[in-house]
Amino acid sequence: MRSMLSAALSLAAALLAAGPTLAQPTVKVGLIMTYSGQFADAATQMDNGVKLYVKQHGDTVAGKKLEFIRRDTGGIAPDVAKRLAQELVVRDGVDILSGWMATPNTLAGADVSAEARKFMPVMNGAGTIIPTKSPYIVRVSFTLPQSAGALATWAATKGGVKKAYTMVSDFSPGHEAEQEFLRAFKEAGGEIVGSVRFPVANPDFSAFVQRAKDVNPEAIFIFVPGGIQPAALGKAFHERGVDPRKTKILGSGEVTTEQALKSMGDAGLGIITAWHYDYNLNSPLNTAFVKAYKEAYGRNPDFFSVGGYDGMHLIYEALKKTGGRTDAEALITAARGMSWDSPRGPMSIDPETRDVVQTIYIRHVEKVAGELVNVVVDKVENVKDPVKARMKK
Repeated sequence: MRSMLSAALSLAAALLAAGPTLAQPTVKVGLIMTYSGQFADAATQMDNGVKLYVKQHGDTVAGKKLEFIRRDTGGIAPDVAKRLAQELVVRDGVDILSGWMATPNTLAGADVSAEARKFMPVMNGAGTIIPTKSPYIVRVSFTLPQSAGALATWAATKGGVKKAYTMVSDFSPGHEAEQEFLRAFKEAGGEIVGSVRFPVANPDFSAFVQRAKDVNPEAIFIFVPGGIQPAALGKAFHERGVDPRKTKILGSGEVTTEQALKSMGDAGLGIITAWHYDYNLNSPLNTAFVKAYKEAYGRNPDFFSVGGYDGMHLIYEALKKTGGRTDAEALITAARGMSWDSPRGPMSIDPETRDVVQTIYIRHVEKVAGELVNVVVDKVENVKDPVKARMKK
């Protein structure tokens, strides 16, 4: 009996030791998003991008079936995001932590990624410091300094703007957008004539818009998160008599999404933005993506959608490179330096920073066939996050 027990224990120990190298039937992917609350539609769009990629490419990669476990933070709630990430790791045994909408939530999840050694592809969170908070993070979305810096340089050198005013939401993404716009605009020869920050959950922008109007700048740079705020800010400009065709309104792409423009109406005409994706981009790959997305979900994709779609591309290709291995070191090594053609255009992952490198498009809101759309007027290719680029020098 003693020898039989010893043999059984030895076999169990051997099986446990071999566990990580044995073929696993599934790869569990935890998706943490804002499925309810102010940013629920953004999560729907991003999750639709995830689902479309899986629909087109199947749910099996490198011999492993993908299993998705979705969790809702209900909004910007870092404590909730961290708790959900911990539960996904400890209770659900996920191999990959992905999704990630707002920067504060993403930073909270980064702590879990670092401690639990979990691969963490970020599909939206845009705070520039995010990849530095865990060695297993890779970002496929964007950083706000990418677009803010490109827009500031363009405005000062090609847009005829010499004096600008900035107004942004008072949280880390707004601060980053503001700071990079200020730096790049001044470096390109422009002058900042005033700045203001307003609360993230601000319901009424009238007083802030009036303050900017009173300064009478040539242009006003704005940043607000997605959801209902872009339309509210656009309407405030219109109600206060700020005409984008006279005082240029400059912003990141959240300001002129399809839904925001529908809510703004003609108040959106003339707004100039810099962004990495729009459903109107003219390329065969994007045309096919938009067609498939509309057929599946009855609406156009947006930057959240392409973030989810490209996030899944990265996960699939990383798993192919590792032969289905899910340890974080193997997956992050596979992701470094990866490049591919996306509906947004050529993109890659910087092997040093694990951050996205992509084209930034300068767009102008016009009415085409009776519909308000972003029309590309210029582009800047191979844009890295400028903050990290300066740090490496």
